[in-house]
Amino acid sequence: MRSPALRHVLTHLVTPLLMCLGMGLAYMGAFVTPEPHHLPVAVVGAGPETKVFAQTVKDRAGDQLDVRTVTNRSQAVDLLKSRDITGAYVLSAKTPELVVATAASDMGATAVEKVFTPVAARQGVPLKVTDVAPPVPDDPTGQGLFFLLIAVSIGSYASVAALGAAGAGLPMRIRALLAVGVSGAVSVIGAALAGPVFHLAHHDLASVWGMSWLYSAGILFIGVGLHTFLKRWTTLAMMVLFVMLNFTSSGGLFRPELQNGFFGALHSFWNGAGFVEGVRSLLYFDRDGLSGNVGTLFGWLVIGLLVTAFAGAVEHARARRAVQEEPVPESVPEPVHEPVPEPGRAERGAEGAGESEEIEQELEESVAV
Repeated sequence: MRSPALRHVLTHLVTPLLMCLGMGLAYMGAFVTPEPHHLPVAVVGAGPETKVFAQTVKDRAGDQLDVRTVTNRSQAVDLLKSRDITGAYVLSAKTPELVVATAASDMGATAVEKVFTPVAARQGVPLKVTDVAPPVPDDPTGQGLFFLLIAVSIGSYASVAALGAAGAGLPMRIRALLAVGVSGAVSVIGAALAGPVFHLAHHDLASVWGMSWLYSAGILFIGVGLHTFLKRWTTLAMMVLFVMLNFTSSGGLFRPELQNGFFGALHSFWNGAGFVEGVRSLLYFDRDGLSGNVGTLFGWLVIGLLVTAFAGAVEHARARRAVQEEPVPESVPEPVHEPVPEPGRAERGAEGAGESEEIEQELEESVAV
């Protein structure tokens, strides 16, 4: 290609085009066709007729449902609040009841309602639906936590460009301290959105803030460390890790039982799922499973710290190598004449301008997405 300017533009178009492809594959693959996959439900009742009914439901649903039986309603409610099941059908000849926990997943509750409403209709009786864990009135669908995840994530991964590109001349320890400060600022914004602004968290706001800080710090340390090796491709890597794979597997819109196996598997250990499920546990389910979710966030933070430490060691080794390879200037008598322009200054100025332009382009790409 003869035009360097055109080649430069086409090179920088690779990133947004790959983002377009990746976002399309991830979001459409995760969200377009939600279907139950081994969705856990329970049938409540005693006696052989309960087992026969449960087996009939299972045979008709196939792999879409995992059906168990429990003897009483209180046991089913406990399973719902521990999120071991998505819904429980209480057998009754006159008043059958479906018990759900909408705060765990509004879409999951809707899915089980679609399963059992025709069952009650075949009995010729109306189905009573009881929600034992409804979301707060300010977040009627329970999906506000997913959008909180998006806000905190964007504040985190977009800040990586500023710390990695614009701060590339700073020692790694300074960038690490800045990552701690930025993640603190992002978490304060997240807590403000969750609390006084949109009232998603009616209690335990301090804990929501702490989880936001932990989540944000993990992203920032991973990004700062990766920038040492990936440079301008860091933006694409962060989008893959913390948007394409993260939002889709978080369980904020669809629980893993309503997604394919790939995103369902990611849900078990990805940091976005740890954040969303952890805040849900904190706000709606009496902290059930919270320690595991916090452990997931700590694990990602440890990975980020290790990546940053390794990147710092690599940068230090590069700096030492550059000093050792730098030629020592010979001592020569200084001539007496008028000062002249230093040879190569224009070239070095152009090189510096090129690096500055590269930094600006990386920042623009990151902020734009």
